[in-house]
Amino acid sequence: MECTVSWTGACGTRSGMGFVAETGSGHALVMDGAADPAQPALGGQNLAPRPMELLLAGTGGCTAYDVVLILRRGRHDVRACTVSLKADRAETDPKVFTRIHMHFTVRGRGIPPAAVERAIALSHDKYCSASVMLGKTAQIETSFELIEELTG
Repeated sequence: MECTVSWTGACGTRSGMGFVAETGSGHALVMDGAADPAQPALGGQNLAPRPMELLLAGTGGCTAYDVVLILRRGRHDVRACTVSLKADRAETDPKVFTRIHMHFTVRGRGIPPAAVERAIALSHDKYCSASVMLGKTAQIETSFELIEELTG
């Protein structure tokens, strides 16, 4: 896996904290820091997600991917899956994640709650590299709701 991250500054200048990441799969994404009126040269422009927000989003994507895949492999009629993540960070540097709560909302037809619980546990404990890695510094908690779709 490869990625190149380049500092862009802000609006073509070298005074901000904007960055562009180019992934090995050929995609690009922008990152920025929070605007800091007290230190404009050190702060960002608040034009894009923070790097730590992307880390949290990547973890959500990784685990949601697993949950959907596990449910589909179990031949469950999963129609939607959303995971909402809330994280706490350490007060001092390095400001690692210390607690992450993941709440899954799964929609489908005839899916047993035990299957959703199992899919989340397998993702958390075995398959999602991001959550396993973040679990080294953060307490990860999960919850879920299962919504039965009544229409075809």
